[in-house]
Amino acid sequence: MSADDARSLMPPASEAVLTAFRHQLSAEGLSPHTRRAYVSDAAALAQWAAPRALTALQHDDLAAYLASPAVTAKSPRSVARLQSALRHCWRGLLARGQVAQDPTVGLDTPRIGRPLPKDLSEADVEALLATPDIGEPLGLRDRAMLELLYACGLRVSELVGLPLAALNLRGGYLRVTGKGSKERLVPLGETAADWLQRYLAEARPALAGRRGAQALFLSRQGEAMTRENFWHLIKRHALRAGISAPVSPHTLRHAFATHLLNHGADLRVIQLLLGHSDLSTTQIYTHVARQRLQSLHAEHHPRG
Repeated sequence: MSADDARSLMPPASEAVLTAFRHQLSAEGLSPHTRRAYVSDAAALAQWAAPRALTALQHDDLAAYLASPAVTAKSPRSVARLQSALRHCWRGLLARGQVAQDPTVGLDTPRIGRPLPKDLSEADVEALLATPDIGEPLGLRDRAMLELLYACGLRVSELVGLPLAALNLRGGYLRVTGKGSKERLVPLGETAADWLQRYLAEARPALAGRRGAQALFLSRQGEAMTRENFWHLIKRHALRAGISAPVSPHTLRHAFATHLLNHGADLRVIQLLLGHSDLSTTQIYTHVARQRLQSLHAEHHPRG
């Protein structure tokens, strides 16, 4: 059966659910890619269930769909995305009063193997931070960016997208707009605040000239930094610091979380600082910390 034939069997009630689902995902601030994927997943379920409407499906129906060849052939990551799409869909149906119960509750979630982040020691971070030539405006800018990235655990898109107005040096915090346009307040720390103050006083005016740019961090041309600019920047400084492990902007975000955990920070606090919507995303760092403890034990314990 072709996709068009399958779609023609879909009842109008399911079509209406998919239309409302599109509007719901847009209102939730999800990325266009995620919205397309979630609607596609819900549409595939609607086609499988046709001529029954999505609103008529129960827990056993969803379990049967997840056990069908069309789904079992997918990768665990694709199945996990599918389940996330269904949870979002029925959350909207419940909110709109179109169903009385959520049939996605209790569905088995596939295990997804996650690669552990590359380990960057505290000594490696110190070496990286000390590499820029702070006698030059660009070097002082680089030092401030690296310090801020490590102090706040930002995503690279959050870092380069920071406007001047996001910085509150007097209050000692940063207002960050993350995924889904969600805002969070992140403390700066004294060291990062000091470097930012130096950058703003000594380097940024020279880079901005008379352009009046609103971005916090500026390129040589006085324009906002790009992800690509910073990616090349951090690679260059890592090479100069003699760090053999692959280093990217995300490596410092991982280091931020791992080092906080190693020093006793609560996992839920780290979740808030990183801007993770789900604690399970943050829990990967417990594996990193455990791996680090095992290596230290093996290296230093007489019976390791």
